[in-house]
Amino acid sequence: MAASGSKTVFGDVYIDDKVTSTRLDLSSKKHTGVYFADQSRIGCLKASVSLKIQEQSDRHLPLKSHHTSSLACFSTRAALDVFDSNSKEEQIEKSSDQATLGKTTLKLLSGSCYLPHPAKLETGGEDAHFICVDEQAIGVADGVGGWAEVGIDAGKFARKLMSNSRAAIQDESKGSINPARVLEKAYSRTKAEGSSTACIMVLKNEGIHAINLGDSGFIVIRDGCTVFHSPVQQHGFNFPYQLESGNKGDLPSSGQVFTIPALPGDVIVAGTDGLFDNLYDSEVTAVVVHAVRAGLGPQDTAQKIVALARQRAEDRNWQTPFATAAQDAGFRYYGGKLDDITVIVSYVSSNTNM
Repeated sequence: MAASGSKTVFGDVYIDDKVTSTRLDLSSKKHTGVYFADQSRIGCLKASVSLKIQEQSDRHLPLKSHHTSSLACFSTRAALDVFDSNSKEEQIEKSSDQATLGKTTLKLLSGSCYLPHPAKLETGGEDAHFICVDEQAIGVADGVGGWAEVGIDAGKFARKLMSNSRAAIQDESKGSINPARVLEKAYSRTKAEGSSTACIMVLKNEGIHAINLGDSGFIVIRDGCTVFHSPVQQHGFNFPYQLESGNKGDLPSSGQVFTIPALPGDVIVAGTDGLFDNLYDSEVTAVVVHAVRAGLGPQDTAQKIVALARQRAEDRNWQTPFATAAQDAGFRYYGGKLDDITVIVSYVSSNTNM
């Protein structure tokens, strides 16, 4: 996309008035191998700004749940401007009608936050992501860390996969972006060594179109409830589906494809396993509801989710989703899982032309 509006430049970081991308960091160093504003200047922003975490910043949140739930709900009466007050069933029934109204267009406002594993600060970690503003598309990828044992930085594969995904999106006709086709093209163009999970989605008037492969993924929050969570794909415990260079791993066709009705007021939270291994849906939803009540934008909300996920990851006693999965698989494991954490938060709104 051509540059829309003015951008404020701080060093080599662009702050756009439509989409913001933040990198949380515990050090003041600038990291190599991390992409900032998209140099093509055609509409996509990637993982971005260095920011120190303020310790204890999210400890005031009343998050007590230690148990998973298929439907995590919280009161949102103070957030009516963001969440539709109708019931979930009514919203889903009405979404089809709303999507077909020629006068109503769904819009996506996104912000992101990335926090590498503490031991991977110098290389920038192995996660990657993108946000395409005009195309209303987002994506996340998680390079598989096991490659480090043979001297390969899988983060390079993940970053190239996401870069190629952005390029493939630009090749698509506007309004006809197919996430599965985008991932196929991106994978065929990615020659770096390594492997990665992948999740790509686009918002259209008929809803959210997405493909997910592996254990990255996304949830949809509506009226304070988690109404959808993309299933995890794995061959076994801690062995996710992954795209690998040289056609040696899983193929894009193995990914799960979704079309999900969307409504103004929905909040989409996409992330890598550093998020979903450490926070249950109920915890993510609680942070979103708290942030919406406080009038925070998607970037600030993403920062709060990442901060809580890192807090859980460092807690040796908290019963995290990863600990539960490990115990179910027969392992004696407690606490969180320290990892790279990527979160994209997207607010769905509507633009009605009378």
